[in-house]
Amino acid sequence: MSDKLDLDHLRQWIGKTTEASDVVTKYLVMGLRATLFQEIGEPKAGDAAPWTTHWCLAQPVFPMSQLGPDGHPTRGGFLPPVPLPRRMWAGGELEFFDSLRIGDEAKRTSKIVDVTVKSGSTGTLCFVSVNHEVTTSRGLAVRERQDIVYREMTSTQGAAPAKAPPPPPVAQHRESHVSDPVLLFRYSALTFNGHRIHYDRDYVTKVEGYPGLIFHGPLQASFIVEFAAKLRGGKPPKKLAYRGVQPLFEGSEFSINASDKDGGMELWTANAEGQPTMKGTATW
Repeated sequence: MSDKLDLDHLRQWIGKTTEASDVVTKYLVMGLRATLFQEIGEPKAGDAAPWTTHWCLAQPVFPMSQLGPDGHPTRGGFLPPVPLPRRMWAGGELEFFDSLRIGDEAKRTSKIVDVTVKSGSTGTLCFVSVNHEVTTSRGLAVRERQDIVYREMTSTQGAAPAKAPPPPPVAQHRESHVSDPVLLFRYSALTFNGHRIHYDRDYVTKVEGYPGLIFHGPLQASFIVEFAAKLRGGKPPKKLAYRGVQPLFEGSEFSINASDKDGGMELWTANAEGQPTMKGTATW
């Protein structure tokens, strides 16, 4: 049972800011390229990093004694102490202005801009929105809004049977890969992400009640961004708005999909059945 959710108290975190900086290294770029199924190559100083490298930089570091049961830091630092136990990325928006390059010192400035509560089919949902700006010596590289959702620990026992899913969308462009535990572990390591739902099968199945390890939201978004850039000759979207639709689990094929639409592009990741797990809209 979670503590009572006090929205007025949590909204006191709105306006809170923090800064962090890190250096883009050759080996970080090699590791991320490998994880995104890209050509690893022999990157050198000044070479461009993958477009979402900023998610690997300057991640918070806490001692083991300050981690909660889910592997995340205990609540109440920069992020508000939302008492709901499940935490996941809900989606967000990305704007790309410049690539990060090997040797860059990147600074991230973050600000909490909203805390809201909604009721959903799984119970109470609390959304925390955070704005980030990533800059280098050349200026602004990435502007981002990140939406984090917290929800109750619910059981699927006694739930109504799921409705038959709609026919999967048809993509103009598609590539597929296999989601396995090594892929998820590599991305957790690159982002210093201790969230146990991505690597601890006993925890994710017995405590949180999911059928298997969960594919990271930002990893799906990274595949979407890189796929969009590849389809546009290496140019990333000027803006990408994306949201999670349903969890994507390890152990099966997944796909990255795109279709041109109204001068932009609709993009999505999908599970082995072709059902979208994350959707995004990109504009150039």
